[in-house]
Amino acid sequence: MARKQNFSGTGVAIITPFRKDGSVDFKALEKLIEHLIKGKVEYIVALGTTGEASTLSKEEKAAVTEHILDVVNDRVPVVKGIGGNNTAEIIQTLEHFEADRFAAILSVSPYYNKPSQEGIYQHYKAIADASPLPIILYNVPARTSSNITAETTLRLANEFENIIAVKEASGNLGQIMRIIKYRPKDFQVISGDDLIALPIIASGGDGVISVVANAFPKDYSEMTRQALKGNFAEARKLHYKLTDIIDLLFADGSPGGVKAALEIMGISSNTLRLPLVPVNKRIYALLQEEVKKYK
Repeated sequence: MARKQNFSGTGVAIITPFRKDGSVDFKALEKLIEHLIKGKVEYIVALGTTGEASTLSKEEKAAVTEHILDVVNDRVPVVKGIGGNNTAEIIQTLEHFEADRFAAILSVSPYYNKPSQEGIYQHYKAIADASPLPIILYNVPARTSSNITAETTLRLANEFENIIAVKEASGNLGQIMRIIKYRPKDFQVISGDDLIALPIIASGGDGVISVVANAFPKDYSEMTRQALKGNFAEARKLHYKLTDIIDLLFADGSPGGVKAALEIMGISSNTLRLPLVPVNKRIYALLQEEVKKYK
């Protein structure tokens, strides 16, 4: 059976806006979603790292995802982040998960535990056996302290048809190209790094799950589309238009950078939940300058 789901293009790892008192700002979330859809992104990823999911209560997670689904109203697919370092807890979540309105789940590799490659494989095998939805693997060693090797990714891709893609944020182009070279048909390789999405697509990748597209969805999604069409001259123009801003967005932590940019743009407040804090004053001032001159 061929993998039928298609996550080519630009997905956005959407932030969770907070009011100054730390509560979820649902009006700002609605404003952000309309900004993304107007910017022609291909899909939205809820409750990922950028969404500060680890600081949301169970009730808040349910309310945020319900609000995202209601505002999106089937205009673009929505992917839900369901991952962690307790395999049994993820399985339990999947057993009580209302999957009908989601297109897939994004599941981060187990963090803190530092499992072996066999442990990572068995973790995802258990998720694949339990999931009612297609699964996008998420490899982000800088946050998890363990890498999903190309061999483990390919093993999972070949053995489980409902594991349809990998969001690769290792920054290791050699590893990513190996996955692209040896992947099964229709298994997608998605960049998890805004700055190297263009070379990953040029190597045969399928798109990106982006942070910067929260703030600049129109140009970033167009860059991705042009690259996927093979129009690299046009894609490069947009890529280099955004590189300075991308550097600033990650200079003092993420999602602090993009939340600062969104406040400057009047979309949501620059509020994060501890242990995360806003970017420092120098970075904020530099972002103000970049956003002001951005056209």
